Amino acid sequence: MTATAPHFGPSPARRPLASVALIATLISLLFGLVLAGASPASAHAALTGSDPQDGAVVATAPEEVALTFSEQIAVSDDSIRVLDPSGKRADEGAPRELTNGGAVRYGVQLHSGLPDGTYTVAWQAVSADSHPVSGAFTFSVGAPSETSVALPSSEAGGGLVGALYGIARYAAYAGFILLAGGSAFVLACWQRGAGARPMQRLVVRGWITLTAATLAMLLLRNPYTGSGKLADAFDLDGLQSVLDTKPGAALVSRLLLLGASALFIAVLFGAYAKREDEKEKQDLTFGLAAGGTVIAAGIAGTWALAEHASTGIQPGIAMPVDVLHLLAVAAWLGGLTALLVALYRTPDITSTAVRRFSRMAFGSVVVLAATGLYQSWRQVGSWSALTGTRYGQLLLVKVVLVALLLGVAWISRRWTGRLTERTASTPEDVAAGGGSVEAVEAVKPAEPSEPAGSSESVQPSEPLEPAVASDEEEAAPERAAQLLRQRAALTATKEKRARDADPERSGLRRSVMIETCIAVVLLIVTTILTSTEPGRTEEEAGRGNTAAAPAPANSGQVNLSLPFDTGGQNGKGTVRLDIAPGGTGSNSVHLWVDGPDEGPLDVPEVKLAFTLEAKDIGPLPVVPDRLAEGHWTASGVQIPMAGDWKVAVTVRTSDIDQTTITKNVKIG
Repeated sequence: MTATAPHFGPSPARRPLASVALIATLISLLFGLVLAGASPASAHAALTGSDPQDGAVVATAPEEVALTFSEQIAVSDDSIRVLDPSGKRADEGAPRELTNGGAVRYGVQLHSGLPDGTYTVAWQAVSADSHPVSGAFTFSVGAPSETSVALPSSEAGGGLVGALYGIARYAAYAGFILLAGGSAFVLACWQRGAGARPMQRLVVRGWITLTAATLAMLLLRNPYTGSGKLADAFDLDGLQSVLDTKPGAALVSRLLLLGASALFIAVLFGAYAKREDEKEKQDLTFGLAAGGTVIAAGIAGTWALAEHASTGIQPGIAMPVDVLHLLAVAAWLGGLTALLVALYRTPDITSTAVRRFSRMAFGSVVVLAATGLYQSWRQVGSWSALTGTRYGQLLLVKVVLVALLLGVAWISRRWTGRLTERTASTPEDVAAGGGSVEAVEAVKPAEPSEPAGSSESVQPSEPLEPAVASDEEEAAPERAAQLLRQRAALTATKEKRARDADPERSGLRRSVMIETCIAVVLLIVTTILTSTEPGRTEEEAGRGNTAAAPAPANSGQVNLSLPFDTGGQNGKGTVRLDIAPGGTGSNSVHLWVDGPDEGPLDVPEVKLAFTLEAKDIGPLPVVPDRLAEGHWTASGVQIPMAGDWKVAVTVRTSDIDQTTITKNVKIG
């Protein structure tokens, strides 16, 4: 038999499985799209301006240094440091937010009477998409001078901790794909696979990988966004601060959902696999499908709510799109993995299961195409960013790799077509083994004969003692079972050799191996992309750094300062409240809680409410998110009409100590 792949035409024998060949063609392209989806879906925060500018020489020392960013960031006391020529701190400490309805600005006060010389500004923060960002620049007072300060050469989130965190992120994606996609394959395509050991191992390993990766990310989050020291992964105070952030809460939520998914797996491979009654199994299939979809969407949502989709332009659209994208990735790629495992490890997968998977994969292709197109537009934004930035150039390299994958995929498609053609022509559904009926019959194990050494084959010439006869009766079944296991292993080996000798299967295996090698290179390029500043942000930062950051205009922002006393220990302080732009419609709210020492006061809960008593509107509740210690924020706060609004702020300093302070303010 020749191993040359024939022309792939629409012969009648191929029509039942024609969609399988179509999916083989699209596999490589979609793998590239999947990896592109693993790249940032919106911009990291970038420094778009500063006052003084990088390299500027000013006549007198400024009172403060202000930095402007492309998106909201979380800062700590050491997020902005100004160092004099000798390397000593020249700033007062904790930065304060200067945002006034426009660009995101943070500033730090400088000491008075600073001498002339070159000053270094080093900053580090966490962008709204959960990634650490950092940078440094210099300015001079009077005239440039020598400085003992060395600008940091490494970026935030780098080093060993950054590498481990990146590995954990990719392992989490892989685990989710195997867990969700493998389960979907069993429920939607091959329900008998619930009783197959290879399918069970695949899904369980996906669950273990996702759980271990999530725990690793939770422990590494503190050093990843802070010191960069691996030992800080076990700092309990740092872990507590991580739990108070949006990414930390998302990771904890993912662990809780993984607990629910463990119960789902137990039912899927336990009660469901053993169910014989068709009606009961159909009802249980529906219940498992509904519950599994909810769990999978929830786990996918932990990425969407805490990372790139939650910030940038159109987050309300981007987050559900990101959830759909991840679910489609899992259904397609995880289902494909399950199909390959079934073909290699289980001899009884049916052509019906393959056809069902082809339909599921085609639906995933449609969803991936739609969501991937939207994400690409949101990521790059312009043709100039595609060709003029490092991110865009790497993206073009990825396109070339995808084109190579398409070429190899066509070869895989032809091998798949020949294999499915022969499958459709056999009278029995033995395509999973890749051999004909005759080949299967040739390796079919013979009926077991009476094992040598059994009690029936022994004809003792002398009567045996009862104890000896009893020992032989116990040993005979064990010997028979051992012989049966040996024959089963021999039969399995013969079947595997028959499958491996199949020229169609060998040709498909070679082409898939080439696809895998190209995909590995594509994965390396994608890994570089995840640490590269996206094109949209790089262009914005380039435009912003060409001029000093303009002072924000007075747009009617509301600024309040409200002292409070809850009556308990550490119960005194001041609430500073900024409402921007301070008019009707959507507003952003920033709230700072300061202690008696005017430093940030970490409180467990803060709530707001707006009431327009003249129009009997409200109270309109607002629950801000904790951005950093003593700093809370809320976006999209709707003020329906202008008027004299009563603003009520509730501050809780302990489990039992809280107070509500109110003040009337003109808004709009």
